[in-house]
Amino acid sequence: MRPIIYPSAHAVLPPRLCGDVGLYVRAWAAGSYSMDWGRRFDKREKGTHRFTIADTRGRLDLTVPIAKPASSRCGWDEVTVSTHGAWWDVHRVALESAYGRTPYFEFYADRFLPMLTSGVTDRYPRLADLAGAWDAEIADILGLTALRVPQSPSVPHDTLPPDTPVVIKPYRQVRADRLGFIDGLSVLDLIFNLGPESQLYLHRLASATYPPHTQI
Repeated sequence: MRPIIYPSAHAVLPPRLCGDVGLYVRAWAAGSYSMDWGRRFDKREKGTHRFTIADTRGRLDLTVPIAKPASSRCGWDEVTVSTHGAWWDVHRVALESAYGRTPYFEFYADRFLPMLTSGVTDRYPRLADLAGAWDAEIADILGLTALRVPQSPSVPHDTLPPDTPVVIKPYRQVRADRLGFIDGLSVLDLIFNLGPESQLYLHRLASATYPPHTQI
């Protein structure tokens, strides 16, 4: 079993679709983690249904359109996904263009097709369902499946040491020679570029960000 920095701690992460590397650094440090989809909806929080990749020209934001909620007082777990613009085709083509030449894209790409093909809004009608499907596959690739707590009405308290800024250290990116290292990207960028080495990268960064001597 992989080393866990705080095996008795639980990390409550903000609700995210294909969260960034820093988000999964926090998940890695804890003995378990969950995403708080029960928090109140705020249309200004675009990061909840948007993730960033690096394409041939640099940073590219991919947004999943959402349907207007019946009430502004609802939770993010009640928000449904829109079919506007056949966004799944746009996202799939963007990912293929951005990462088709990375070492591990072909190895992992088929695992994500249910979230990137027609019928996705039937399979995952709510944003939380769609994000959960992405997170399940990402967790499996990163060795986090046993630590993942699926969404439930009762979210455990966050007992990981207080969140501190995660300083993303450069890792191999397929266009770094031309674009330089680009940080703040979805963890998909790490996975497609490093593959199995992503776990070692996360452990090193989590150990530096949440050193074991930190008091809980």
